[in-house]
Amino acid sequence: MGEFAEAESISLKRLKEERKAWRKDHPFTLWEGGLFNLRMYFKPEYPTTPPKCKFEPALFHPNVFPSGTVCLSLLDEEKHWRPAVTIKQILLGIQDLLDSPNPKDPAQADAYTLFIQNRKEYDTRIKKQAETFRNPNL
Repeated sequence: MGEFAEAESISLKRLKEERKAWRKDHPFTLWEGGLFNLRMYFKPEYPTTPPKCKFEPALFHPNVFPSGTVCLSLLDEEKHWRPAVTIKQILLGIQDLLDSPNPKDPAQADAYTLFIQNRKEYDTRIKKQAETFRNPNL
């Protein structure tokens, strides 16, 4: 086994272990099994200013703008951003937001409306989205 393949194997094993540990505390969300690409954009002023976090492609979610940009108070300079916030905290905040949308801060009208008016249909749509973006390694 080459050095790269061995490192990749170790990384994959570690990620699976961390995922298993996470699922013990956060079992069976609607998003389970999906692999969602999130890009973080950092300005030169970081950490004074928060990074911009964007799903590519955009997700159907009440707190994700049609552009894919995440709407989360933790990432808003005028709300809860602090330079001490870590990337891990940002990622955990986004992960929590996916499973528990904030209807008080909508960013996407269709997803917000469905979430508020027909939760069962919203849940079905999220499950289908997770299937569309299925992670082949899990």
